[in-house]
Amino acid sequence: MNWNLSHVLITAIVVGLSCSGLASAEEKDPVAAIRKSLTLSATFDTGTDADFAKGDKHIYTASSSERKDSKPELPAGEIALAKGQGRHGSDALHFIKKSSKVVFYKAAENVDYRKEDWSGTVSFWLSLDPQQDLGDWYCDPIQITEKAWNDAGLWVDFSKDDKPKHFRLGVLADLKVWNPTNRDFEKMTPAERPVYEVTQPPFSRGKWTHVVVAFEKFNTGKPDGVAKLYLNGKLQGAVTGRNQVYSWDPEKAAIQMGMSYVGLYDDLSIFNRALSDVEIQTVYTLEGRLADTK
Repeated sequence: MNWNLSHVLITAIVVGLSCSGLASAEEKDPVAAIRKSLTLSATFDTGTDADFAKGDKHIYTASSSERKDSKPELPAGEIALAKGQGRHGSDALHFIKKSSKVVFYKAAENVDYRKEDWSGTVSFWLSLDPQQDLGDWYCDPIQITEKAWNDAGLWVDFSKDDKPKHFRLGVLADLKVWNPTNRDFEKMTPAERPVYEVTQPPFSRGKWTHVVVAFEKFNTGKPDGVAKLYLNGKLQGAVTGRNQVYSWDPEKAAIQMGMSYVGLYDDLSIFNRALSDVEIQTVYTLEGRLADTK
């Protein structure tokens, strides 16, 4: 064997061992890749500002979902920090009563919106009894949109009249794309709505339920968009086979929380890609907070 060939083989072995070592390190720390994908993390343990944010970290309140009069504050007497009532025994956000106010973080950079091939994940925790804490109204624990719930809006909600209340994932692309004739949503059949419903959701007062929405292949121009709903680390179902066109001005979009919600809310995290089933299970079982390791 000549020297040049020996040198090449030795280099290949060294590189191979190095790569193997890196892979092993990632396997030993499965949270690392998840942590790198964070764009927003709000634990509410040190206040209402996000612990980590790619964009504006401040929380805002507006009088309506049009958000024309937003202020960096919480509405007094309606939403507050709950000391010692968080998922880890620290603090949480407490929606004290149904409010017409809208609390939100700005989406610009906190949501890694892309005009082509967009994906992401939203994760948060709720503690409430929907039957006791929510009345005869719709409630959106999360609604991310620039315009409206039915126009390029991604949300989960509790239904109005069902007993027990259903928990629904809504994935409504640009109105002109998914509903070009602007038909009444309530008069559509379940198959016509871009919604997945959980009829027996596991929420209850005094315990925390983990909610995750992971989506991918949005803004591809093809009917291949996928959005999955997970509760307590388990896949419940998905909205699939639709052309998920979301035409946003990111500077005007918002991550709206707790719309008509009553209960505790904790550990909001947003990621710049769709987490895998294994990664979502990791987030669910994580003893610490993602923001602690950022």
